[in-house]
Amino acid sequence: MYEKIDDTLEKIYILQPITRENSEKYKILQQEAVSLIESAGALYAGTMYQNVREINAATFVGQGKLAELKERLDGLDGITVLFNGDLSPSQTLNISAALDNRKVIDRTTLILDIFAKNARSSEGKLQVELAQLKYIYPRLKGKGEALSRLGGGIGTRGPGETKLETDRRYIRGRLKYLEGKLQETEKRRSLQTVRRKKDSVKTIALVGYTNTGKSTLMNLLTGADVYVKNELFATLDPTARKFEIEGVEFLLVDTVGFLQDLPHNLIEAFKSTLESALNCDLALIVCDASGEYDMQMRTTLQTLEEMHFSSPYLLVMNKSENIPDLSVLPYGSIAISAKENIGISALKQAVLEKCAEDLLFCKLFIPYTKIQDYNAKKPLLKERNVQFTDDGQFVDAVIPSRYSEKFVEYTIN
Repeated sequence: MYEKIDDTLEKIYILQPITRENSEKYKILQQEAVSLIESAGALYAGTMYQNVREINAATFVGQGKLAELKERLDGLDGITVLFNGDLSPSQTLNISAALDNRKVIDRTTLILDIFAKNARSSEGKLQVELAQLKYIYPRLKGKGEALSRLGGGIGTRGPGETKLETDRRYIRGRLKYLEGKLQETEKRRSLQTVRRKKDSVKTIALVGYTNTGKSTLMNLLTGADVYVKNELFATLDPTARKFEIEGVEFLLVDTVGFLQDLPHNLIEAFKSTLESALNCDLALIVCDASGEYDMQMRTTLQTLEEMHFSSPYLLVMNKSENIPDLSVLPYGSIAISAKENIGISALKQAVLEKCAEDLLFCKLFIPYTKIQDYNAKKPLLKERNVQFTDDGQFVDAVIPSRYSEKFVEYTIN
């Protein structure tokens, strides 16, 4: 099995605990761990499962299972052990010691590494570094030797362990600096939100599980060129693009994807990015119709609920091109395929209906004698079509209801 593995890539062996809390979803968690390993640019080397009736404070799993794992990995160099859950600093060190000082990482370390690999914008890099430092800082106390022993590979991308273990004061200052920079970003985003609401631009947020096709849908609706790849957390940086439906302008925002048991400190670090979801006029919750969409929907809604999300939303079932019977999908959901451009017209119509409650679609006639008055008010509406005549101009318009009285004298129907 192991002779066929490429020696140039880091190889990761999964230790998957089965507890009361994850007994119904441990297989999904294991499959996600394999995808996370591949997204990190490493190779999956195998899995060992362990039923955990009572958590061992020192090593989480029992010494017998660790001895079995050590025997299984003996003679195999360069194998990193991934504990598919969260470990305390002492548990990480104790497991590593039981495995002859083999490198041990947990689920959060792996996710943080993928974040560091995929963050491209300055804001994304700030958020990733903040999450890394908050996670690593409490693990520094008396553990400098162990951290330096980890060497390269997964879990070492980003700020770098050497700086962390030699200058804890620097880390505290850096945390304060990063939090301040992200607060400035949050203020700018709040001002942008206020401006958009003032300009009557409806904001739609793409939210949902990671790797469900949100960026592909973004590209299809807006003509954007957002990075798309079939891996977890391929898109971390928020992207906003304008698009129109029947002459009505919308702003579509792509957000970071969610994952089962996504560590709380990661959600906190990306809170400023997710503000776009909290402040949107409508959220499109995108799920994979060919996958575990019930779990994806529950995870997304639970995460949004923790962030006090209260906006209306539509459930969008993407990747439905190979689903023979769409009636099995959740009631009220919209089945689409962003890749094959299927169901997009129905999605646009549903978005328009959800957002049109405070919009007035009407036809206006503006005599040329009133054109100066009309031009002064024109920024308040959206012109869909204009026809010129000898006496004036006919305009198909969309007007926010709160401004409708300003155009009463021009309204035909």
